[in-house]
Amino acid sequence: MDPDVSALAINVTVPEDLRWTDTRRGETFVLTTLNIRLLPSGHLAAKAYGRPATGGRGGYTPFAVPVRPEINALVSGAADRAARLWAEHRGLA
Repeated sequence: MDPDVSALAINVTVPEDLRWTDTRRGETFVLTTLNIRLLPSGHLAAKAYGRPATGGRGGYTPFAVPVRPEINALVSGAADRAARLWAEHRGLA
C-alpha cells in the first residue's frame, strides 16, 4: 500500500548575493528564505519570505520568486539535494 503523501516542502536559505527586496503595504522586505513545494504534477512551486529591511519581525507574508536563472538554479539544486537527503533517510530516531 502506498501512503497518501499530501505535501513535500523544503525551506531554503537564499545566499546573501542572491537576496532581493520587495514591497508590501508600503514596507520593504529583504527576502531571505524560499519555501519550495513539489506539486502532484512533479513541477516545483516556490514562495519567498523575509524580514522588513528596517529590522524587526514582519508578518509571515509570501512574495513571488523572481524568474532569474540564478534563482531558478537555486530552486532546482535545492530540490535535487532534498531528494538525495530523503532517499538516504535512516528511519525514525
